[in-house]
Amino acid sequence: MKKFLALLLAVLMIGSILVACGGGNNGGSNNGGNSGDNGGSSNEDPFHGEDNIKLLVWAADKAIDVTKTLCDEFKAKYPDKNIEITVQVQGEGDAAAQVLNDKDAAADVFSFACDQLTRLMNANALAPVFEADDIIARNSEASVAAATVNGELYAFPETGDNGYYLVYDKSVVSDEDAKTLEGVLEACKKAGRKFVVDAGNGFFSCMFPFTGGLTLEGIEDETQQFNDYDEDKIVDTLEAFAKLFHDYADIFMSSEATKISTGMAANPRIVAAGVDGSWNAAAVADALGDDFGALKLPTINVNGTDEQIISMHGYKFIGVNSHSKFPEASQLLADFLTDEAAQLKRAQELSWGPSNNNAVKDSAVTDNVALSAILDQSQYSVAQVNIADTFWSPMGTLGNTLWKDADYSKDTIKKNFEKTIANIKDE
Repeated sequence: MKKFLALLLAVLMIGSILVACGGGNNGGSNNGGNSGDNGGSSNEDPFHGEDNIKLLVWAADKAIDVTKTLCDEFKAKYPDKNIEITVQVQGEGDAAAQVLNDKDAAADVFSFACDQLTRLMNANALAPVFEADDIIARNSEASVAAATVNGELYAFPETGDNGYYLVYDKSVVSDEDAKTLEGVLEACKKAGRKFVVDAGNGFFSCMFPFTGGLTLEGIEDETQQFNDYDEDKIVDTLEAFAKLFHDYADIFMSSEATKISTGMAANPRIVAAGVDGSWNAAAVADALGDDFGALKLPTINVNGTDEQIISMHGYKFIGVNSHSKFPEASQLLADFLTDEAAQLKRAQELSWGPSNNNAVKDSAVTDNVALSAILDQSQYSVAQVNIADTFWSPMGTLGNTLWKDADYSKDTIKKNFEKTIANIKDE
């Protein structure tokens, strides 16, 4: 009897321990937090006790109205919470610099270009995504990979179209003309209208050496690494671009991409074609109406062979400031701003291409000429990830030399290219 009672007592004690330790398990958390209503009991507070919440959100100029609307919808979703959200304009291109300038004063939630992820990570400015499983499942594999560091997701994919493509006035440039850079320039010349590309901007000008075979191989010891490229082929390609820019100097215009939409909206129209960014798609479409044309970038003839122009393609992310006073609310808001509905809203109102696997199949995307062109161009691109800060300025300088320098001989171009690579690695 004593042995039986002892055994029964032991079993009861083990049962008590298992009940105490079992608990609930929301799963899918990278960082022990909870960024949504997934898992847990129906009465669980997704904000984990946070209230009287004040958040600062940074968004691109063109997305400011959409972001404000989405933030209002977010507040309406949680009427029992006192939430105040301020939305301010801050370009994705230099969001990282502004965050690192003062992390405590920076936005709690902010949009940024994917190439800034490493810089933000190195400065411990990004909070990892609390509930990553759903974010990973709903977005493209490439966008998730670009937002992942050492196996952990550090940003919410916002778009999958951060790239550029050819836009043109179909009353001047035919679809056939648009297939080759030579055809585009000749059509513009006949009409006396401008062709625009931001040749002094490293984001665009990298297409010149990329078309010749240069690619990025990440960063090692804070130094930009490149592939084992064929320098002669790159120099030949750069020479082909330079020759065209000089042959068509009267209509070639190196300027920021916004000049394309404003030039097309002028009366009479000043610009007939250009290499434009996805973020300006709606403005160009509005300017041209039925004359709006868009395709992947054209080919360029290099030593008798038509070579496809290679671009840079990336993603826009939304990140959460690691110094936010309201980390749970910030995670919830970032999740909301990047879900399927939010990405579709941007596609419909801004012509921004989604990274969301379902949104990209919607007619708002598939029927959009610009987004289709950008998606097509993405097949001929270098990923905008793991890029050193030193890459941009020298690459922009190289682009400027191609159209500005009177001497664009092969020897001069070779020296300029070698100087560019050296400056990227040494700056």
